[in-house]
Amino acid sequence: MQLFKKMVPATKLGSFQLRMILTFLYIFSNLKVGAGLDILSPGRPLYSNETLISKRSKCALGFFSPGNSTNIYVGIWYNTFIYDRQILWVANREAPIRSVSDNSRLEVSEDGTLILFNDLNEKIWVVNNSVGSSSVSTTGLLLDDANFVISDGMSRIWQSFDYPTHTWLPGMKLANYRTLTEKRLFLTSWKNPDDPASGNFSLGIEPNERNELFMWTNITKKIWGSGPWNGQHFSSFPTNFIQFNFIMDSQETSFKYYLDESIPSIFVLSHDGKINELVWSERADDWNTFSSQPVGDCGFALCGPNGLCSTNSTPPCQCLDGFKPNNREDWRLAYWYFGCTRIKPLQCHDIGFRHMVGISMPANPETLNLNSTYACQLACLGNCSCTAYSFSNGSCSLWTGDLLDMRSSGNSQAGFYLRFSKIPSSGVLKKKKRRIFRAKNRKKKEAEEANENILFLDLETSTKQNTDSKSTIANSTMEEKKIFNLPRFSFSSISAATNNFSPANKLGEGGFGPVFKGNLLGGHSVAVKRLSKRSGQGLEELRNETVLIAKLQHRNLVRILGCCIEEDEKILIYEYMSNKSLDHFLFDPSKQDLLDWRIRVQIIEGITQGLLYLHLHSRLRIVHRDLKASNILLDDKMNPKISDFGMARIFGGDELQANTNRIVGTYGYMSPEYAMEGLFSIKSDVFAFGVLLLEILSGRKNTGFRHSDCLSLLGYAWELWKADRVLELVDSNLEIPYSFVPVRLIHVGLLCVQESPEDRPTMSDVLAMFSNEHIQLVSPRRPAFTSGGSSGTGIDKADNVSVNNLTASVIKGR
Repeated sequence: MQLFKKMVPATKLGSFQLRMILTFLYIFSNLKVGAGLDILSPGRPLYSNETLISKRSKCALGFFSPGNSTNIYVGIWYNTFIYDRQILWVANREAPIRSVSDNSRLEVSEDGTLILFNDLNEKIWVVNNSVGSSSVSTTGLLLDDANFVISDGMSRIWQSFDYPTHTWLPGMKLANYRTLTEKRLFLTSWKNPDDPASGNFSLGIEPNERNELFMWTNITKKIWGSGPWNGQHFSSFPTNFIQFNFIMDSQETSFKYYLDESIPSIFVLSHDGKINELVWSERADDWNTFSSQPVGDCGFALCGPNGLCSTNSTPPCQCLDGFKPNNREDWRLAYWYFGCTRIKPLQCHDIGFRHMVGISMPANPETLNLNSTYACQLACLGNCSCTAYSFSNGSCSLWTGDLLDMRSSGNSQAGFYLRFSKIPSSGVLKKKKRRIFRAKNRKKKEAEEANENILFLDLETSTKQNTDSKSTIANSTMEEKKIFNLPRFSFSSISAATNNFSPANKLGEGGFGPVFKGNLLGGHSVAVKRLSKRSGQGLEELRNETVLIAKLQHRNLVRILGCCIEEDEKILIYEYMSNKSLDHFLFDPSKQDLLDWRIRVQIIEGITQGLLYLHLHSRLRIVHRDLKASNILLDDKMNPKISDFGMARIFGGDELQANTNRIVGTYGYMSPEYAMEGLFSIKSDVFAFGVLLLEILSGRKNTGFRHSDCLSLLGYAWELWKADRVLELVDSNLEIPYSFVPVRLIHVGLLCVQESPEDRPTMSDVLAMFSNEHIQLVSPRRPAFTSGGSSGTGIDKADNVSVNNLTASVIKGR
């Protein structure tokens, strides 16, 4: 809870005395400026000793100092509760005023620009809101719902509700907007009670349109989920006195809430990672914490697939009845990432269900509008991949595949129906029966693998691959090697699907070998990668492809479907990407027009998310080592997927850098420390990403570039940057929306290709730069492989270069 700094130490006064003094100070302050301003207009700014009051005096906007800090900020609070002012919104959270004077003021200009001046008359916070006509005068108005708006008299051209800080207010949206930049509205915690700068925690909606709320650390790592919204409430997020409104359409996915004005209630994301529901108590004259999440130590999906988390048990993770740990050794060591798997695999004809009570509903359901529990059950039975269902208030929730983020719940009526071949009476089998069961199941599975025909592969109902950590190639000769838990297809069926590897079916060729299109009986297609007999790559690359990709699950990574290992044949089966690879479009003048600005931004964002997953969200830190345009595949909607993990390497949890004597990769994308010294890290991938980003924006290859004295695209981009002509880098055939400034993307690209790995940002930094336009970017140093080398700083432009006039914290590459 962030309060105004108290002028008199509480330890020396009684509660009644303190309250009387605060009341006197409040009245005296308002008497000094009358009743406070009710509107901010050009020529009439708000000074540091004044407040802007809403129409019904419910809310106030003014200058404040939080906690024990001496820094000064502009914020909004409820004017009614004068004894305990909970700050609701902060304007200059990244740019505090050190002291106030007659120069300290907030003003709005004629064209709608909102400017905050410090005591030295310097602009420290600026919001540009030009309405395009100097004849239209704009004003600032504080509404009774605590929304500060800039209006031209006809419409709102800016509002604070579109820039939430740490408090979710009634009527304010948490949202994802489906625009070119997929703008997101989410909460960000304070650093600490004395510092409102952006902290480590954020709360909002997942970008992939899930109907639930999530909390992240550093914007990337999920630590809590509310559970899905069922039309009435969240399964794991108890709320009171509140009516939620959920919207999902072609424009946005959003949540907002309303409440009875007689019970003031707000949600505050605290600096220590709690989303607290605060309710004002008139009796106590204070905000009371009515509920707080997360409760206990159950982070999002802590116990992995099909694992149940309980804060009342030790250890907190256990498998559901009828399930067993995917990896017993990991489970014994309290590493629950791989979760649990069914003791008896589910079959399509299995029709038994068990009511799982006292357990919160899993994450990521599919929601249907049905009229009964029976209809919901039939919908689940009609889908062979359906593993559970729940019905409540006309809403049917279905889950397919593994179940995530299940937690013990105190609500004995809540829960869902889990599908079984028959309802188990006990989750424990006798040892003898268990051994018999395992032996029979193993023999049956081996027989099925030996005879599997790829022509009958059903891509519609295929589930995620098992990601058991034992999925390795273990023996010495290829005939004895086995890839566990990955479908094995016969060579004869693959040959039939590719028309005997016909040249007409060939999609391309890489270092591993040729890739063919395989046609299945169901009308779908797959990509078949066949190891060439003369390929310099072999067992090591095959191991990487099978073991790594089978464990990785992300929408921006290509998915492996199976393999074939027969005699000398080594074949991998992937999902088919109808639009081939990015270089197929990017560097072909006859096809470049198909990559319009919207698609290029979509591709950049997708690659960013895929790399971020590899570097941060997968179990181990993974360095791709061969990121390039030809390894970015495009699906039928031009969504990018990173492919070819033959060169990838896994880093342990404490590893930051590794060395190799075998330099692999592609010239033009390799970082200098890797190409020259064999050193690689996640910053190697960041360098390749920077090259790729500049190639996508310009439509030109980095290698073989010929322009004046520049021998590469990096050198050309740097020369344009120094000359303040960087927009000339952008493909001239692109029509860029007026609202979008591509300079920021180029700026990020140049930060990524700096010579020193320490200067380059991480991919989480890159995502923050893309998603938060208010973050001020540092000046890039000279790119690698351009003239000038490492001598000097390489900074040829003025310091503190920014693509906008907003003052914010500077991201520094780690």
